[in-house]
Amino acid sequence: MTPPESEANSGDNPHTLLRPQIALPFVLVALIWGSTWYVITGQIGDVPASWSIAWRFALATPAMFIIALAMRKSLKIGKAGHMLALMIGLFQFCLNFNFVYRAELHLTSGVVAVMFGLLMVPNVFFGRVFLGQRVTGRFIAGSMVALAGISMLLLHEARLSPLGGNVGLGVLLAIGGILAASVANVIQANETGAKLPMVSLLSWSLLYGTIIDFALAWFTAGPPVFPDRWQYWAGIAWLGLAGSVVTFPLYYTIVRQIGAGRAAYNSILVITVAMLISTVIEGYQWSWLAGGGAVLALSGMVLALRARKS
Repeated sequence: MTPPESEANSGDNPHTLLRPQIALPFVLVALIWGSTWYVITGQIGDVPASWSIAWRFALATPAMFIIALAMRKSLKIGKAGHMLALMIGLFQFCLNFNFVYRAELHLTSGVVAVMFGLLMVPNVFFGRVFLGQRVTGRFIAGSMVALAGISMLLLHEARLSPLGGNVGLGVLLAIGGILAASVANVIQANETGAKLPMVSLLSWSLLYGTIIDFALAWFTAGPPVFPDRWQYWAGIAWLGLAGSVVTFPLYYTIVRQIGAGRAAYNSILVITVAMLISTVIEGYQWSWLAGGGAVLALSGMVLALRARKS
């Protein structure tokens, strides 16, 4: 999720990101989130995606509540807060992840990660519609450049896909995940969400999302599935604890220190890590088309992000 767009605490020092107390958690978050895209591939295939998601957040939920209590944050969020948490749980921790896990059945993890770099596009659109946030011409131009680059990556992916492969379905599923995540991004930035401690809101959102995940998994995939592979449960632990509980508090601390605009550059580093992992471990095959697409995608995202403060 992305917190409200605010640069109040970002300061004017261009070297803010180089301070160790910011740079270290910044890089750590990117490394962890960049790795989660690949780890997800070990959670699907022989196990229904819905049950993998349910186990992931069943582990993350109590851990996030413990974090909130350790930080001495009140868990009383009121009726409006619980309604908001329910919506975030549905869109962020259920629909978003169910779309993403299924998308990675058809696309490499790195390509899905690059597609998610365009999350800022629906974020800005929905922010304009629901929150009245302004859209700049530079942002639109950067987004178009990034979209052209991602299109080149997807064309490369389609050419490599074996006969009968369903790259198109993977793209549609990834778009579904992006839109679901964007809805959660925007609604948590409303007046109710802005007044609540982030870890408290996340704790309840995870709880509601986990309940929905279990109901969806049971309805779509039948009774619970318990794989006997230790690698599977190690992946669940990494995704649930490192990928959710460790990173979210770190990321939002960074946001408070340098502002949401500069913190958003974390997504560029996440994509870079994800593509490197996909290349080394998944054997992602590069070409001039893919390389040019990656350069365009990252350049366009940087251009669009630089326009956000305006």
